[in-house]
Amino acid sequence: MDSEAVSKPVMHNDVDDNKPLVFKKSVVIPSTVKDGDSEDDTPLRSIISIAPEQKINGNKGLDRSSRIIRHEESDDDEAPISSRLQKKNGNKLLVNKLQNDSKLQSKGTKVSGKRLLEKDSSTHQSSMKKHKASSSSAKQDSAKTENLDRKRKAVVSPNETDDDDDDVPIAKRIKSDSSNSKTPSAKLNVTKQSSTSSSKKPEVTRGASPPPKKRSKRSKKNSDYAKSSKSLRSGDGKKKWTTLVHNGVTFPPPYQPHGTKILYKGKPVNLSPEQEEVATMFAVMRETDYYNNPLFRKNFWSDWRKLLGKKHVIQTLDDCDFTPIYEWHLEKKQKNKEKKEKKQEQEEKYMWAIIDGVKEKIGNYKVEPPGLFRGRGEHPKMGKFKRRIHPHDITLNIGKDAPIPECPIPGERWKEIKHDNTVSWLAMWNDPVILRKEKYVGLSASSSQKGQSDKDKYENARKLKDHIESIREAYTKNFTSKDVLKRQIAVATYLIDKLALRAGTDKDDDEADTVGCCTLKVDHVVCIHPNQLKFDFLGKDSIRYENTVEVEPPVYKAIGQFKAGKSNSDDLFDEIDANKLNAHLKELMPGLTAKVFRTYNASITLDKTLRRETKDGVDVNQKKIVYDQANKEVAIICNHQRAVTKSHGAQVKKLKDKIDELKEGLKQLKTNLKRAKKGEAPLESSDGKKTRNITPEAWEKKITQQKMKAEKMERDMQTKEDLKTVALGTSKINYMDPRITVAWCKRNEVPIEKMFTKTLQEKFTWAMDVEPDFRF
Repeated sequence: MDSEAVSKPVMHNDVDDNKPLVFKKSVVIPSTVKDGDSEDDTPLRSIISIAPEQKINGNKGLDRSSRIIRHEESDDDEAPISSRLQKKNGNKLLVNKLQNDSKLQSKGTKVSGKRLLEKDSSTHQSSMKKHKASSSSAKQDSAKTENLDRKRKAVVSPNETDDDDDDVPIAKRIKSDSSNSKTPSAKLNVTKQSSTSSSKKPEVTRGASPPPKKRSKRSKKNSDYAKSSKSLRSGDGKKKWTTLVHNGVTFPPPYQPHGTKILYKGKPVNLSPEQEEVATMFAVMRETDYYNNPLFRKNFWSDWRKLLGKKHVIQTLDDCDFTPIYEWHLEKKQKNKEKKEKKQEQEEKYMWAIIDGVKEKIGNYKVEPPGLFRGRGEHPKMGKFKRRIHPHDITLNIGKDAPIPECPIPGERWKEIKHDNTVSWLAMWNDPVILRKEKYVGLSASSSQKGQSDKDKYENARKLKDHIESIREAYTKNFTSKDVLKRQIAVATYLIDKLALRAGTDKDDDEADTVGCCTLKVDHVVCIHPNQLKFDFLGKDSIRYENTVEVEPPVYKAIGQFKAGKSNSDDLFDEIDANKLNAHLKELMPGLTAKVFRTYNASITLDKTLRRETKDGVDVNQKKIVYDQANKEVAIICNHQRAVTKSHGAQVKKLKDKIDELKEGLKQLKTNLKRAKKGEAPLESSDGKKTRNITPEAWEKKITQQKMKAEKMERDMQTKEDLKTVALGTSKINYMDPRITVAWCKRNEVPIEKMFTKTLQEKFTWAMDVEPDFRF
């Protein structure tokens, strides 16, 4: 950044006309701030803005303690606001007014607070919150609730990044209002810069660490699609609702210390409440794989050690014995079951929203409690401490005329109130470990809005039927194109179509190193003469994808050409990325993406398999086996795998023992049938009791029933064995059109309860009226 840029005041890009004047003063950017696309990677100390010295009452200059120190992070809510206020003539009256408003709020006078927040003045609310916290009474109220977090915040690295996967809508950057840059009055800028914005201005930045280096050696393509688009999830511009009323979210209760000591080298050790809480988070995971995972233990110890301090008696994690806390947890777990019903009654009001006058159920109205981060797959941050989320972290989205939900924690306020009817989320906050990743509260899967969204998704996939042949002709033609870009797009599209691969996006160092089609490395694909390809890589959630397939000869040849002259760690498709590929697919069919291919292939496979394999004259149990096998075929195509459960062996053994018992009983039944035909009394049962004398016909009926039980159990055992590494649920929930299943059940007189759980029946209410002859 040049010196001229440094001396210019930062311009606020947000609409903040309602913000108190004390926050609209010119701010000087320190020379340490670097100009760039993302402000999230700048150290926090670099965003401290110090106003020039001014005079009070005409003759006194401001000392250091009177200067404005403004960090635009929620963490600063814990610092005394008085240290950030600029004392100036005329400000006294304004501050008094704000403090009076604050007192009115605390007494329950809701009108003034609501009107201030409803006039699209989210930044004004944030400022009001800070003034309220500056009063001595508010300090005392919030000191207890925030004291624990204040000590913990050093534990979590303040700026981590995470990319969404293919299944999550990509949010758009919030564009900064360039018109504000011409305003004579300088305003503090806290907005994230749009990735598509061409102008770059000095701005206050968030974060405390430089951007992590990419593991991928992929160079940036000369494409608009290669630019980042991470930001608060924005709408598509279409109106989602007219009125929206809800009661906000619930928070986990404050931590209650239990006083149970851990053992260090065999001796009990006292822990502070903060230290004990994090130790308990680790202790309760004793029966999980995470507990002994080296990366999980390393990250946990790194964060817990900061709470313990360098001089604490505990110096190594391996010498700690968490058994006493784990045993305490087991006792408490039993008691908590008894309190569950009462707790649900208290949370009833948070479970519903009123949208356009219709009562809809909310999916996840509870703010997640503090804990240890797990992530998906082999996430590099597993084991990191997730701090407690407070109301001042939460942004609510409600209708303009709706009452603002009451904050459930006394002395605190919501971070911001929005009235955006182009989005369907109700509340959001930033992930405490991956700060640039947002967590959203939305309607439940059974809501009418989600149902319509699901229906639109499957209808879009059905449209691919009308385009698939022309699309296949187009990419087949380009297998031999002289243009490398066209050839790579054609081969990638072929693999996504035939193998249902995900598109794949580049990963940062703080993310699990998973792979999709566009991010395949040279060593992930092996060419086997004459036309086979062997794939071996970690897919989504770190699930290994291992598959050897025959491909078209031109595809085999093209893959060999893409590999030529490259090292094993180089990109196989070095000319394309997921954005370029999806942009090309949209040219072939509106709305077409790699995920639409997966949905189409999953649904069409289920539809064809059920038509082909279902036989007449078999019972419901056998029909269900046919359905499960069809579902399995889809899950394998989509690489929906799972680890074998710990209880699998015991369950199979239990079934086998039961089958052996039934077969042994069957022998005795046949013996008694022979005795009955001879007019002899039946043998005593295995427990020594006399068996009732019945007719040969009755014995034959018993034998038939016993055989059916044994055969059913043998089928169940075989199915359990076949499906032990396959996850049927993911494809059933996300990729297989539910109308196929409902129509199949109606045609074959199979109760829908056999296929869909109660939750899925509620989610797929929109599909229940489909005709029996429906075909995908």
